[in-house]
Amino acid sequence: MSQDSRPSADAPENQPPADGGTPELTAEQMEFLASMFDVARSGRTQELLDLVDRGVPVNLSNDKGDSLLILAVYNDHTELAEGLLARGADVHRINDRGQTALGCAVFRQNEEATRALLAAGSDPHLGRQSAYAVAEIFSLDSMRAILDAHQS
Repeated sequence: MSQDSRPSADAPENQPPADGGTPELTAEQMEFLASMFDVARSGRTQELLDLVDRGVPVNLSNDKGDSLLILAVYNDHTELAEGLLARGADVHRINDRGQTALGCAVFRQNEEATRALLAAGSDPHLGRQSAYAVAEIFSLDSMRAILDAHQS
């Protein structure tokens, strides 16, 4: 969670910088946003979706490039993933390891999440560890069949 710009020392807290850049977040705000990743990992669906509805960015990503959607899918929280998708989560996000939410769903052999991500427009060829690559590497023939069926 990096900021694009740093305000001057005399800029009021939580106010946009004079140059129109991104305001600096307080340590407390950064800690709160960082806690969202644990909420996603643990599958606290209603809590996280309520917070997104109140302004937490749906595409918030951590220092490894993992988005809330990637973490929800990887930890088999399909209902949370569907809620994030309904709120506009980016299905094309790739983390620092070249993984996408769809690749994670295939790896976890989560057919429901895989179908939801495909329906939302996720590209099974995207990323170094694409959904198709994961299906091939781990010989996940049933997951490959889902990907193939969506492509036709």
